[in-house]
Amino acid sequence: MRQKMETNPIQEPPAQLRVGLTYNLKKHITSDVADIEAEYDNMETIQAIRNALQDENCQVELLEATKELPVKLSNHSVDIVFNIAEGIQGRGREAQVPAILNFYKIPFAGSDETTLCIALDKALTKRVLSTYHIRTPKCRVITKDRKDLSGSFPFPAIVKPNAEGSSKGISDVAIVTNKQELKNLVTDNINLYKQDMLVEEYIPGREFTVGIVGNGEDLRVFPPMEIVYLKQNQFNIYSYNVKQNYRKLIRYDCPAAISRETEQEMMNTAKKVYEILDCKDFARMDFRLSEEGLPYFIEINPLPGLAPGYSDFPMLAQFNGVDYASLVRGILKSALKRYGLNSNS
Repeated sequence: MRQKMETNPIQEPPAQLRVGLTYNLKKHITSDVADIEAEYDNMETIQAIRNALQDENCQVELLEATKELPVKLSNHSVDIVFNIAEGIQGRGREAQVPAILNFYKIPFAGSDETTLCIALDKALTKRVLSTYHIRTPKCRVITKDRKDLSGSFPFPAIVKPNAEGSSKGISDVAIVTNKQELKNLVTDNINLYKQDMLVEEYIPGREFTVGIVGNGEDLRVFPPMEIVYLKQNQFNIYSYNVKQNYRKLIRYDCPAAISRETEQEMMNTAKKVYEILDCKDFARMDFRLSEEGLPYFIEINPLPGLAPGYSDFPMLAQFNGVDYASLVRGILKSALKRYGLNSNS
């Protein structure tokens, strides 16, 4: 009797997850505004994110967030989108891509349009958080149409566009100490950036940033990273110029040389802000530690930069033992879990 041979069933390779990557690309345009493309990404960043995802068995479709994005989405069937797009223009520009994705019922990594709308408006964010007793510097908004400089201001003050990120519009001379300096700087900035200006109380002290990844019980708060200015001035600020020349002007300390109590207060506040604003998957927020040792929330970026070797968020993660590829994959996995999907969709 012939013995029956046993055969092993052929193992089918797991299906690739189809991931769309939405982004806005620097075009290196010529402008009187030196930082006009500060929030946009270089192709090197896009490639780094794509490589990290492809190594996780993902098929990645590059979807630049131009006016043709809705057509691109209809022509590319994706399981989920990894969104880092900043939007085209307007106070709510960061909400444009998430709103389109929700309209088409396409899952995506990162916070939704409502969170991004609120967070980009610095004054609105501070008003919301003040109802939860989050400590934040006093501020006033100077609208681009009225330019009302009546009343009192908290001098010294820092002047910045109310709806920008990546230190856009924050120059090395962004600190004003009297009404005349304020008037001059506000006028110049409104002419350049065509938007309202936030005049915020300057908090003397040290500068920190805190990163968060995940959601719910999986949420992880990274300990604060300090931005240390190598040359101490009267007013040290994390300006656009400082970020561009960070290797010469600053260093990053993580863990920071602060007490355990101060570190914990900053991390707890960051977590609270993240949850109040209903952030998803990842975010980064900035703090100043006053000379009295009190942490002040400055602003939040629920769409933080992911440029390897440059952006604060991946640097902060690296200091805490999370390499670039693991960070990118972790963000995607957080989103997949939220939607009840898995990496073999």
